[in-house]
Amino acid sequence: MKRFKIKNINVYLVSILFISFLLFESCISQTQNKPMMEQHKYTNHLVDQTSPYLLQHAHNPVNWYPWGEEALQKAKDENKMLLVSVGYSACHWCHVMEHESFEDEEVAQLMNAHFVCIKVDREERPDIDQIYMTAVQLMTGSGGWPLNCFALPDGRPFYGGTYFPKTRWMDILEKLAIEYKERPEKVEEYANRLTEGVIQSDVMIKNDQPKDFQLETLDEMVIRWKGSFDKLEGGGNRAPKFPLPNNYIFLMRYAALGHHQFVDEHVKLTLDKMAFGGIYDQIGGGFARYSTDKLWKVPHFEKMLYDNAQLISLYAEAHTRYRKDLYKQIADQSIAFCLRDLYKGDGIFYSALDADSEGEEGKYYVWKENELKQVLGDDYRLASLYYNIGQKADWEHGNNILLRNRPDEAILSELDLDKEDFEAGINRINKKLLEVREDRIAPGLDDKSLTSWNALMLKGLADAYIAFNEERYLEIAKQTAKFITRTQRKADGGLFHNYKNGTSNINGYLEDYSFTIEALVRMYEATFDRHWLNEADALTQYVMAHFYDTESGMFYFTSDLDPSLVARKMELNDNVIPASNSSMANALFLLGTILDNQDYLEKSQVMLNNIKLQMVEYGSGYSNWGNLMLKEIYPLYEIAIVGSNSQEKRIQMEQYYIPNKIVLGSTKRSDLALLDGKYVDGETLYYVCVNKACQLPTSEISEALKQIK
Repeated sequence: MKRFKIKNINVYLVSILFISFLLFESCISQTQNKPMMEQHKYTNHLVDQTSPYLLQHAHNPVNWYPWGEEALQKAKDENKMLLVSVGYSACHWCHVMEHESFEDEEVAQLMNAHFVCIKVDREERPDIDQIYMTAVQLMTGSGGWPLNCFALPDGRPFYGGTYFPKTRWMDILEKLAIEYKERPEKVEEYANRLTEGVIQSDVMIKNDQPKDFQLETLDEMVIRWKGSFDKLEGGGNRAPKFPLPNNYIFLMRYAALGHHQFVDEHVKLTLDKMAFGGIYDQIGGGFARYSTDKLWKVPHFEKMLYDNAQLISLYAEAHTRYRKDLYKQIADQSIAFCLRDLYKGDGIFYSALDADSEGEEGKYYVWKENELKQVLGDDYRLASLYYNIGQKADWEHGNNILLRNRPDEAILSELDLDKEDFEAGINRINKKLLEVREDRIAPGLDDKSLTSWNALMLKGLADAYIAFNEERYLEIAKQTAKFITRTQRKADGGLFHNYKNGTSNINGYLEDYSFTIEALVRMYEATFDRHWLNEADALTQYVMAHFYDTESGMFYFTSDLDPSLVARKMELNDNVIPASNSSMANALFLLGTILDNQDYLEKSQVMLNNIKLQMVEYGSGYSNWGNLMLKEIYPLYEIAIVGSNSQEKRIQMEQYYIPNKIVLGSTKRSDLALLDGKYVDGETLYYVCVNKACQLPTSEISEALKQIK
């Protein structure tokens, strides 16, 4: 869940009073595809939408509308409250609430009588989700999905929560209807106060103090953070556990640069435990969204593109850092999962797989012991030891969630197998089980394609190519880059957010731009193709024109071309994906360095300076900002490789873990500031530079590495 500070105590107190009056109950939540019938008793305004989540509700008896002028005008004309209900297609508890309440005619009658009901796919419209999630978090201290928020006809929120059981839901609907009819002035007061809290929740005042970045800030941040490390199972010492890739990328780089062994060991422990746990699909590759327990054992089984894209980047970098075969295996298998189950082709990736199949969470992924014996035959003994069948893998109702808990060497010794036979056996087991599993009824696929998530996957593929020199990863990455920069490009040079069935729509958000810019810079580092820098620079110019706030030096989440909502939000805290502002600040730093653009570098520093005082208190929520601060504190090595063999030299350099570096190159003369004047006929040379001051060029990797301290 997103963590935030309550900045308006009056809003909080008034909201608590209102909650007490309504006997509010809240919990974190999640969804399930339902087979479409040829004839339906009910059809509502969602029937023409493309979002899989909205289409799941198109034949509810609730008269759902998509977010838009028609619904908002109806609420104003009829003086009805808005019910804004937000979820996503892979969310288990969203499905539960739909089945219990939104498919129920009695409940629907009550909803239709008193509310204009709006369904929102949070992945298509994160801007709307941000507003009403913040409102619920201000009222309750937590949030989740399904998100159900009640608002005045103009969109100002006044009450809400997450999942409600049917009886509680009906009770709330009735009490709200009475309150709105008999005491409208009180509802108006709640709405005014809560809306002001939403607006103020992420207001950023520009820090006019000198831009001074010190290692002590990060040291203090990590010292506090270490208190929440789970020293036995990795990750945080709480449940549920989310992978949070940007956390471990930061901690890995921080540990490497500062020689912090305890932090280094925690990163390795976490990566090992996640890779061995039930959160990881042991036979098919790819990670579930989170683990419900502290052991990484029982996941919520939905699998999201954004998680897996970032985890590919994490494990690829970790392999370069630690040289563990396991980490390459996890990255390779996760890419294989994405290509098998989430890939449309032509560089386009779908969004997610549902947690449920046949109405049951996780059914697609779990195994009965007898079924495993029947499928595997003589291989069962190896599988039972390797995947802990009937032991740690045992879950509920006789099902097993395949997981590992000891290194291969221990099993090799117990079974007296050589490594080659062992690996062949595991591959054979996985192949058999995957074939059987693919004959099961699969979880629902969310087949929309989001620019921001595809950009994360683009970067994951580029990172994997750089780490492993697998040419096929680069080829797919090039297709994804073309999809984003061509298919998702608007006529005015901006980006669309969404793509489905050959149609691109929804104006892009800051995350679409920032993740794409970072990924395109990484594509340049992988290929030395100037085209990707040009594309990144053009998108950056567009962002400056339509998202930048000159007063704070930060960026809004929405463009100035978008219709106004009750608040225009800024995304500042890193969560399961980096905050779009931290991503944009990193993008400006990287692009500013490569292009020698001082304006970009200055803006990046202003953004970091605005945030730095908040970082110490909650490291997990500022880890991507921490990555940027590492670049400001430690020397950033600008490694220029110029000459006909520049790609071969780049591949050599990438085998060494240098967390603070940018790699540039060219096979010929280049006018990039960091490459200008460095081409020498007949030679390929490394230039190791810091702040554009370069040491003597060398053709030998060993000599270049000596210049990197």
